Amino acid sequence: MSDPSPPPGWTPRDPDTPEEPQAASAGAGPAPGPEMTAKETKKKAAKAEKERVKPAKRKRTGWRRVLPTWRMLLGVFLLLALLCGGALVAGYLLVDIPPANAAAVAQSNVYLYADGSQLARDGEVDRVNVPLSQIPRTVQDAVLAAEDRDFHSERAVDPTAMLRAAWNTATGKGTQSGSTITQQYVKNYYLGQEQTIKRKVKEFFIAIKLGREKSKDYILEGYLNTSYFGRNAYGIQAAAQAYYGKDVGKLTTAEGAYLATLLNSPSAFDVLSHPQGRPRAVARWNYVLDGMVKKGWMTPAERAGTRFPEPGKVRAAAGLSGQRGYLVEAIKDYIVENKVLDDKTLAEGGYRITTTIDKRRQNAIVDAVNDKVVSELDPEKVKADRVVRTGAVSIDPATGKVVALYGGIDYTKQFVNNATRHDFQVASTFKPFVFASAVQNDSHTQDGRTITPYTIYNGDNKRRVVGTRIPYMPENEGQISYGNITVNTATDLSVNAVFAQMVVDVGTDKVKQTAIALGIPENTPSFDAVPAMALGTMQASVLDMTQAYATLADHGRHTPYTFVEKITKADDTIPLPHREATQAVSREAADTTTSMLVSVVDNGTGTAALAAGHPAAGKTGTGELDRSAWFAAYTPDLVTVVSMMGQDPDTGALESLYGALGEARISGGGYPARIWAQYTKTALADSDPVEFDLELMPGASQPPPPPPPVNPNPPQETPGDRPSGRPSRPTPTPPTGGRTQGGQNNGGQNNGGQDNGGRTNGGQNNGGRTDGGQNTGGQNDGGQTSGGQTTGGDTDGGATTGNPGGATEGRRPPANLLE
Repeated sequence: MSDPSPPPGWTPRDPDTPEEPQAASAGAGPAPGPEMTAKETKKKAAKAEKERVKPAKRKRTGWRRVLPTWRMLLGVFLLLALLCGGALVAGYLLVDIPPANAAAVAQSNVYLYADGSQLARDGEVDRVNVPLSQIPRTVQDAVLAAEDRDFHSERAVDPTAMLRAAWNTATGKGTQSGSTITQQYVKNYYLGQEQTIKRKVKEFFIAIKLGREKSKDYILEGYLNTSYFGRNAYGIQAAAQAYYGKDVGKLTTAEGAYLATLLNSPSAFDVLSHPQGRPRAVARWNYVLDGMVKKGWMTPAERAGTRFPEPGKVRAAAGLSGQRGYLVEAIKDYIVENKVLDDKTLAEGGYRITTTIDKRRQNAIVDAVNDKVVSELDPEKVKADRVVRTGAVSIDPATGKVVALYGGIDYTKQFVNNATRHDFQVASTFKPFVFASAVQNDSHTQDGRTITPYTIYNGDNKRRVVGTRIPYMPENEGQISYGNITVNTATDLSVNAVFAQMVVDVGTDKVKQTAIALGIPENTPSFDAVPAMALGTMQASVLDMTQAYATLADHGRHTPYTFVEKITKADDTIPLPHREATQAVSREAADTTTSMLVSVVDNGTGTAALAAGHPAAGKTGTGELDRSAWFAAYTPDLVTVVSMMGQDPDTGALESLYGALGEARISGGGYPARIWAQYTKTALADSDPVEFDLELMPGASQPPPPPPPVNPNPPQETPGDRPSGRPSRPTPTPPTGGRTQGGQNNGGQNNGGQDNGGRTNGGQNNGGRTDGGQNTGGQNDGGQTSGGQTTGGDTDGGATTGNPGGATEGRRPPANLLE
């Protein structure tokens, strides 16, 4: 049987030629059959060529495999947009405008002593609603200039502003609300002040819905009637009465601008309750008026003629009389400043606040001020008694708890809290911080000697400070020159010349940083790193100084003070600030400073504190022109600072205390130290006296060196002299037998002292050091005892007859010339 014939067009295969692989011919496609036309064959061939030259698809390798493609990103974006859109629609549909919240009729807060008994209630809410038509247009414009200048043209919410505020808050540029007036009204009237995401979401949707359903005038009227302005006043009408004693319809543009200023920070911008906040309040007031000019709501000429409108006095609720108002104010300030709650949230009320105030000690500090000062005042007869103010704070140094506070004679009569105000110089109570910084920084004098309690300094009056570019020659109290004295004695006698030089030796910046570490706020007024800072030119509050001295008392450990033990509302407990103790300065620095302050109480200007019956360390201070007198002191377990201040009750101007309480001068070692002693004795009546446990720096425990050579010709200066332009102090009349009659002149250095009965005729020669000098008429009969240190010396006003004008340790000026 023969093979069949091949089909037409088939090429015979040579049996000796190997067969080509299938893959080789696969790309070219099947050979055209006899039934394919030439056109189809050509088309197939072109397709095959195209597929042959087409590059293979590149696969994603390595780290690129984990990256999403652009199609994936687009898909995710569209999905998120769809979800967000759906959420917005759902939120708008599901969130209804609720009824007014309970805060629209706010409750009182209850303040408790540490033992749980009631201290005070902060009064009922003052609220009166008025229609927008009764609010002057200029007052409306002032509020808009302060809070939301584009209110009439903008939408109910501003997402851009909200994002910007959130970013600024997160990056530490300050907390900002980013809320429109509509949102603020929703928060005030429908929701609350709590800072939660849930509340923010509700605020967002309610504001959108309210903006669509209500007019701008309706929203502005509601905002003006629900906003908190301080002084327990809700709404513009209540604020007009609280600050200016008039109805809102009678407010001027300037007054309206001030009330608008308060919306930003109601407590801090009340220039009467918080005089230290006046510069910021006035700056904010100017910002409001400038905004009105920019928006065309006020002409430049009107702006130029506008003056700051001083608000009226605070009218405290009867329930805040006595010390209760001062305590409540200080506690509120602590809560707001430490961001526990903000002004508006706290003002909603309903909070139960357990404080650190010890009821027994609080009563003791009030009794001490009343017994030692208030009962002695007679403002009807003695004009100077009208200006006397007193402030005091007591802290447990181990815990930082404020256990007692005295703010003034009565919160309903004198509303400025003397314990927390920042407008009086702290005077020489700053000097211990200079020495503590010297030890902390291992500082040396200009000639290389380590600064210790026994380092010798020159204490001459108006001595030129070495190491400053600008000449500085501080006066000593009483214009007295002390010659060469130790730091310890300079502290006892509060010698300005020594500490002005020491602060330069240590470095003013280092001293400032030490004071801040001890507890003085960095933003304290007049807290400048200059030589004069050593004399206490800064204006720290009594509370601030108590905090700093508490750090010294606790061996250099700084525990932030607190007024609050616990805050609750209904079943919720409000978190309090974390207060961790830190080592502000070394124990050696703190304890060595304490050892010198013990000497101030035992031997120096603070001896009145010995009446407390407990070992104590302290420092006196008298401000410039005697406008303030301080005593800051502590036992191992209680720190108390007392300050007397002079302020005109009508104008608020700071005044000197000359002549008050029948005294030519008020010094820190006088009435303030006596208040301290009585309070401390009562406060610690249940505990035994405790000695200080001190670890001193090397060289601080050695005995004093021998006195330097006597300067026989000391510089003679007239007490009471002051530089030109500074009012002179009243010159006290020394008693007979003191520096004049029986001291340095007639019976002292001249007639019965150095000349006639002293070093000359009856002194070194005939009756001097032997018969009438050191024994008969010298140190004993007419010298140190009868007419010297005792009868005519330290007590009655004399000086050391046996060593006139010298530089010996322990030379003291008259008591009425000490701080």
